[in-house]
Amino acid sequence: MKELKASMAGTVLNVLVAEGDTVTPGQAVVMLESMKMEIPVEAEVGGVVEKVHVEIGGFVNEEETLVTIAE
Repeated sequence: MKELKASMAGTVLNVLVAEGDTVTPGQAVVMLESMKMEIPVEAEVGGVVEKVHVEIGGFVNEEETLVTIAE
């Protein structure tokens, strides 16, 4: 199981996957907005999205878990 974490604090602009979706390495799964920049968070591994921990409009801190992927 792999947890994707926020690389910086910011607001969740978009969640691009849902629980049960299959993802591939490098696929964008969440878009964050920080300091007027849009930052894509990409899957580091392929697998199935087990849990989405964030909602659109929510604020996340650096290193907060965004998505859990079962490899």
